[in-house]
Amino acid sequence: VLPRSWTMTRHGMTVGEKYTPVESAGLYIPGGKFPYPSTVLMTAVPAQVAGVKRIAIVTPPGNVTHDMLATAALCGIKEVYSVGGAQAIAALAYGTETIPKVDLIVGPGNMYVAMAKRLVFGDVGIDSIAGPSEVIIIADDSVRTEYVVSDLMAQAEHSSGAEALLLTRSKKLADVVKAKIGRFPNIKIKVVSTM
Repeated sequence: VLPRSWTMTRHGMTVGEKYTPVESAGLYIPGGKFPYPSTVLMTAVPAQVAGVKRIAIVTPPGNVTHDMLATAALCGIKEVYSVGGAQAIAALAYGTETIPKVDLIVGPGNMYVAMAKRLVFGDVGIDSIAGPSEVIIIADDSVRTEYVVSDLMAQAEHSSGAEALLLTRSKKLADVVKAKIGRFPNIKIKVVSTM
């Protein structure tokens, strides 16, 4: 449910809140190990629901894939710029000859993107300064293994600095998860003994 604007007058004074969308938003879609068309949806849909008129995407050059462009097209986004990192954040914040500035920058990124967002905050709105991805899952034999694997991989795929940890008393669960996540060195599995 979207918040509604409201006003109240008491003792000759009027107070309230007025919700209006920003005119333009820049979506930072990270590259990392894989393209993330899902991040297009997670950032574009809230902007569209809020009524933002102009939405632009910046994403690293290797990330401009058919999936990414198709997702942008499905969202009605006509501006996709092949630029990533801190320079993409600066381009959105201040504008360039080819990338017009925006009112708000949203989306995840690595530590350079996070620090760039920190530096431009005040000149442009930002969603937040997000830290590295991390998750800890505590599970036993009753859990669906595919859920554990999916949750661990969802964090570990973001960057080599992401941390994902499974704590379990079940050696069986640990072995099954290990077999399915072989390519993610930043996923740790710890089997703890019962007391």
